Amino acid sequence: MATIPLASNTAMIKPKNFWKRFTGRSNERAGYLFILPSFIHLIFFLVIPLGFSLYLSFRAWNGPSFQNAPFVGLENYRFMLGDDRFWHAMLNSAYFTVLSVPLGLAISLVVALVMNQALRGVNIFRTLFFMPVISSWVAVSIIWITLLDPNVGILNYVLSLVHLPPINWLGDPHWAMPSLVIITIWKGLGFNMIIWLAGLKAVPRELYEAAAIDGANGWNSFWHITLPLLTPTTIFLSITGVIGSFQVFSPVYVITKGGPLNSTDVVVYRIFQRAFSEFKMGYASAEAWVLFLVIFIVTIIQFIYNRKRGLQEMF
Repeated sequence: MATIPLASNTAMIKPKNFWKRFTGRSNERAGYLFILPSFIHLIFFLVIPLGFSLYLSFRAWNGPSFQNAPFVGLENYRFMLGDDRFWHAMLNSAYFTVLSVPLGLAISLVVALVMNQALRGVNIFRTLFFMPVISSWVAVSIIWITLLDPNVGILNYVLSLVHLPPINWLGDPHWAMPSLVIITIWKGLGFNMIIWLAGLKAVPRELYEAAAIDGANGWNSFWHITLPLLTPTTIFLSITGVIGSFQVFSPVYVITKGGPLNSTDVVVYRIFQRAFSEFKMGYASAEAWVLFLVIFIVTIIQFIYNRKRGLQEMF
């Protein structure tokens, strides 16, 4: 039997060693290099600003120059305890959240159920529902200012067709916040619809067939099959919805400016006013961290509630 030269053995081993090195530590280092740009971006535009804002919350920076920023300790937080405007804005944010999140989830679920049917042109309708999501908040807000105009707005014209009195949507303190809720729900409807559709596609069709054999109607199938299996999707949308609602800013800034009579003065707009209108950067940073604490506590409560329901495995 002929022997294989050593050179041939070496040539046969080299590709294996190369592949081992490629799939080993060197491949891990290559992965770190790929995520390095995003990591640097997070450091400079997230971690450092967060740390600097926490640093500012203990100082009284009340002007354009950072040289006049003496250390005041917890004074900003102590003053915040008696700041009625801040807590009024926090209550407005909570009111906005209570209105927008449940209504937004319910309406988007209905739309998703319809869009989940085998309808002609359903992809076109899905695209139309999603278009507001990718539209500019400023452009959307300007359009809605026209739609909600008490004199020439389309909504009041529709009310007149059914013999209802016109509503001063943005000028009445009782209707200004519901108007913002309507706009926000319309703006985020497409995103919620897509997430609901993903959850609906994951529901096995065999369960509906078995339920139909047992005599279940459409409502029974929805209540006992669809809704329970959509619980992970509901949890995700509710948590992200609460976080986003507490951070609402753009429609308030463009449409109402916190009015009328501070009825739409939400907490992020209040922080913006403190920071960039009154130039109280230290106090605004303290307000921002209190808002973060409130959102964090609300999120933890939601997680604890979900854990008690036995759904912690999805996290």
